[in-house]
Amino acid sequence: MNQLDFKGRHAVVTGGATGLGYAIAERLIASGGTVTLWDRDDATVSQAAERLPGTGVSAVTVDVCDDQQVARAVQQTLAIAGRIDALVNSAGITGPNAKLWDYPVDAWRQVMEVNLNGLFLCCREVVPVMRTANYGRIVNIASVAGKDGNPNASAYSASKAAVMALTKSLGKELADTGVRVNCVTPAAVKTAIFDQMSPEHIAFMLSKIPMGRFGTPEEVAALVAWLCTEECSFSTGAVFDLSGGRSTY
Repeated sequence: MNQLDFKGRHAVVTGGATGLGYAIAERLIASGGTVTLWDRDDATVSQAAERLPGTGVSAVTVDVCDDQQVARAVQQTLAIAGRIDALVNSAGITGPNAKLWDYPVDAWRQVMEVNLNGLFLCCREVVPVMRTANYGRIVNIASVAGKDGNPNASAYSASKAAVMALTKSLGKELADTGVRVNCVTPAAVKTAIFDQMSPEHIAFMLSKIPMGRFGTPEEVAALVAWLCTEECSFSTGAVFDLSGGRSTY
């Protein structure tokens, strides 16, 4: 493992209790930082924080879709850590696999609410903290589906395309400050989110990856952790590919 420098820094990781969020928190801690996990299930996020090494780990229960809860979570985090140097927006859901004309309306709204609106709310509340400090790193977890558009996953694909656009807009808005905003676009990474997908959809995703395998949470965490460091100083509003060669534009 390459040693990244996140010493003395504190990160918020949404969806940090499981999957990619948990792996990212692990890598940031290994890089010398501290983290606050944000997740909506109190027991799950508390247990995750207990499993992570070190003493600089805290947990806040928050539904990122609720603006009042997000605002409260920011204040709780500042009370615990005194700062927020990085925000990793990892909370997300896939939604069902269905043709667009059969897609349940409620499911569509839920995917957009979590993947896009929740991310917007977290950025909206954390950015003022970073602007005051004139320093910050925001990393949004998008998806190669947002570039290519996966069939039978219109809501997920559309939400992740929107995450990329939001990243570009916010990156430009903050370009004259010390805050950098970037996103990553993983291809399929085998985590518990696979439980939300059909076997046919999983096979489709694998067939599109030239490397012939799924990514690992640790591979995503390595890039995200670097994007959270001070070294990432001249990239903002950028989209970083993690697709095993599937989508290199």
